[in-house]
Amino acid sequence: MGDNARHAHVLSEPGHPPRTGLVPRTRQTREGIERAPGPTTAPGDLMRLFVAIAPPPAVLDELDAWVEPFRATRHDLRWTDRAAWHVTLAFLGQVSEVAAAGLLPRLEHAAGQHPQIALAFAGAGAFPGTGRANVLWSGISDDRGELARLAESVAVDADRAGVPLPDRGRAFQPHLTLARCRTPADVTGLVAALGGYQGQLWTADRLHLVRSRPGATDRVERPAHPRYTSLASWPLKTTG
Repeated sequence: MGDNARHAHVLSEPGHPPRTGLVPRTRQTREGIERAPGPTTAPGDLMRLFVAIAPPPAVLDELDAWVEPFRATRHDLRWTDRAAWHVTLAFLGQVSEVAAAGLLPRLEHAAGQHPQIALAFAGAGAFPGTGRANVLWSGISDDRGELARLAESVAVDADRAGVPLPDRGRAFQPHLTLARCRTPADVTGLVAALGGYQGQLWTADRLHLVRSRPGATDRVERPAHPRYTSLASWPLKTTG
């Protein structure tokens, strides 16, 4: 793996003011992001991994301010933690430490083949549909074509590394997850209200390999937000 890769920084620690979940940090900060000490997994353990890009904090602040009034109107939804917002390019599933090590140079290769990408958050939607939704999301506009090409390169290089995507073949739908539904919910009105959003333009400039761990349950046995650790990241190509 090249010198451009950055390693092992804990992303969304609970109990701290929310910031962006995937921006690299090298020491503990007031935002609760720190470099993970020592190995991130025991030999033989499987890691739940995905590949993502991280929007800048100011962009997430703007989106968070737009979404905030709606959270109080829908307590039946489990709103995601703004501290860990990201855009997933590929879900890798359960991956061994050995397979992950082989994946690193392939992802570095994928990142190096693509330029930085101009994007913006815009609109809203739901999976699988607004009438019986499991996931509520914010959409992405501007250079979606280049983003799709990057996602395809990640999928191809992951397959070459022996880590095929569990959902390979599914159409790529770039989004940021705003909420999950404990049971299928009608979010038709919410999607319509959120659909008018058009965020500021931002630049995706790094690719992240991220590990997801489940959060601890609270006193009434509700699951906490997942904890994300960025195992490595690589810059996209600069132009000019």
